[in-house]
Formats: sequence, C-alpha cells, structure tokens
Amino acid sequence: MPVHDWTRVDAGTSHDFHVSWVTHLKEALNGGILPSGYYAMAEHHGGRIIADILTLRSPPSAATSPIGEGGLAVAEAPPRVRHKLTVSSAAREMRRTVTIRHVSGDRVIALLEIVSPANKDRPLSVDQFANKAEMAIRQGIHVVLVDLLPPGPHDPRGMHGAIWERFDEASYLLPCDEPLTLASYVADRMPEAYLEHLAVGSTLVEMPLFLDLDRYVNLPLESTYMTAYRGMPERWRVVLEARQASHG
Repeated sequence: MPVHDWTRVDAGTSHDFHVSWVTHLKEALNGGILPSGYYAMAEHHGGRIIADILTLRSPPSAATSPIGEGGLAVAEAPPRVRHKLTVSSAAREMRRTVTIRHVSGDRVIALLEIVSPANKDRPLSVDQFANKAEMAIRQGIHVVLVDLLPPGPHDPRGMHGAIWERFDEASYLLPCDEPLTLASYVADRMPEAYLEHLAVGSTLVEMPLFLDLDRYVNLPLESTYMTAYRGMPERWRVVLEARQASHG
C-alpha cells in the first residue's frame, strides 16, 4: 500500500491511525520477530525517555538468549536500505563521548518513534523530539525514526536532519523529490544511520531495528501500516485516497 499524504487530514485522525499502527507493530514484534529474551511495549516510560515503542530485554535467566544471539547479523545480511550515514571525520575528531549502557533489569535496547504533526508544530516541539532521540542514542539505545510528514518551517531538513545535526555538523541534504524519511540509528560512540527516503505514493520498506551493534531485526512497516489503515473509518480513507489520486 502506498504511503498517504497525512497532511490532508486533521491531527486527531492522524493520531488515531498512529495509535493503531503502533499497536500492530508491537504485536508483530512480540509475535515472533524479536528473539527470545526481548519484548516490545507501547507508550512505556523508560526513565526520562518516552517512545511509541520500546524494545526491552527481560531479566537474565536460563530461558533467555545471550546477547548477540537472534536477529540478523549485519556482516552476513546488511540492511536493505539505499543510504548509510556515518559522522564526518571532523566530527569524529571532535566527539569524545562515552556511551552509557544499561546493564541490569528490564533494560531498554531500542526505541521506535513515529513522527506526529505535534512534533513539528513549533521550534520547541522539534527540539524536544530531537533531544529525546539524541539522549537515547548517547545512552546506547538504538532508535528507529518514521517520519511520513514533509519538512516544515521548523524542520527544513526533516526530523532526521534535526537529529543528525546533533552528531555531525556536515550538511545533510534531504532529496526534494523524496521528502519523507525512515531512519535507523545504531547507538555507537560514533552513531551510524541507515536511511530510506520516500515520497507520497511510495511503498514502505522494512527497516532494521538494532538489538546490538552487529545484529538487528526487520520492522514490518508495510504490512502493519496496511492493517492499521484498513481499520480506519471509511470517511477518512476516502479523503486520503482521493488526495492520493491527485499525486498519481
């Protein structure tokens, strides 16, 4: 199913779809995508971090897999995305941050964030969102960003651009013909970003959700988007599909 133009509906309709999509993503992750010992929760508070989905690792026990097992190995099956960013050499020389990692309890491994209109409605909203993502990455928590809204006056390079500038001063150019962004951040001392850019009408691709520096699982964005969309009221599907046709 092609991505719809979510600027054509009100914030309440967008929020309703957002909540449903998060639920189906969580169900898919807990339904067999995550390896043994990991689980996903929606709208859970992890310390100072609030995310749409947090992937948590259960307390150590004989029934759980050791860290590093399960998922796909980057070396054996690199994520199937078109772009990969690493911080510039200048930023590598400037940064001396040591990542803080959680080592006990039901610790947070990764976050998934779907950008909403409220995240872009004013400069403070963009800053708060970018700050949250930056804080998570610097704490050793991997982040997946789903931004299906075009850049606006407060995020002219998209939400990914607002996040990436916290790590690298090198210019990031958002493709004019593909203004929507999917990004998966690997939380290393010098983070990396796996990127896909989309336009309204594009098909969503699977994005890697990292469990550690070398292993990940694929997020079924397309299938869960379709399931959530089918549950929307027909009144709003008609609006979105009529606008979709105008882009064709």
